[in-house]
Amino acid sequence: MTTVDGLTAPVDVAEATDPTSRRVLRRGGGGWSAGRSVGSRARWAGWLFALPALVMYAVFELYPIVTAVQYSFFDWDGISASTPVGLANYTRVFTEPQLLASIVHSFILIIFFTFLPVLLGLVVASIVREIRSKWAGGAARTLMFLPQIIPGAASAIAWTWMYSPDGAVNQMLRALGLESLTRAWLGDFTWALPAVGIIGTWLATGLCTLLLMAGIGKIDASLYEAASLDGANRIQQFRAITLPGLRQEIGVCVTITIIAALASFDVVFMSTQGGPGYSTQVPGVQVYQLAFTENRIGQSSALAVVLSLIVLAVILPIQRFFREK
Repeated sequence: MTTVDGLTAPVDVAEATDPTSRRVLRRGGGGWSAGRSVGSRARWAGWLFALPALVMYAVFELYPIVTAVQYSFFDWDGISASTPVGLANYTRVFTEPQLLASIVHSFILIIFFTFLPVLLGLVVASIVREIRSKWAGGAARTLMFLPQIIPGAASAIAWTWMYSPDGAVNQMLRALGLESLTRAWLGDFTWALPAVGIIGTWLATGLCTLLLMAGIGKIDASLYEAASLDGANRIQQFRAITLPGLRQEIGVCVTITIIAALASFDVVFMSTQGGPGYSTQVPGVQVYQLAFTENRIGQSSALAVVLSLIVLAVILPIQRFFREK
């Protein structure tokens, strides 16, 4: 029993007054009461505010995922009775050439959706950093962000026109005297996938550039001044100051763009629908076609589950790498 301010409380004074103590006591009414109940009510109030979002997430995200996993173990056309097939659908994903090729194509698109945009973003962001005029810098940022306000489907349609035999790409090649290089880009079995990848490069470069420019803005300018006084050139400053300072921003860019490459759908579907043949087929388009064209719901679900696991297997190590210092 301890007397505090003339009142008697069955606690230790040190525990009552220590700010690091887990129990925060408050005096009210007839004495001291534990503030733990107040903290509990606050936590429950927070969960109540988050409850609508959690319900929406459970209904529109978790439930479809669980359902897809369930369907992946059945042979079902979406109408008639389903037949259990065990792991047969997953086996086909890695044995059927068409399904396996779609996964390989998605990894090839990482070159265009991730590596090229990040490299171009680093170069452009470093150049824009040198622009002293606010008007010119703002104009450059606006032009770089312009592809982000255009839906991917609309961009794919526009690029389809430019890739046509009489489109802007071939016209430019003819103007440069390179008519031998002209072709129906999206109809060529060899060049269709790189042509689709260039669309992804155009879409992702602006976002990566803006993120990297924001990262460069937080780097202390005195570091560049000190490096310049020590005789470091632009390339040495970029390698010693800019790259280490943009570690987290590069990680964000790589994460976003790799997910876009592996789960690509709108650009491929609106430009080639996986053709010619299966030369641009990717898992996102393949899942759609298996489910809604071929009525192979079980096989489509299995491919979707495999794609989700591949995304997690690729992204989680990358995030851990960029978090490490």
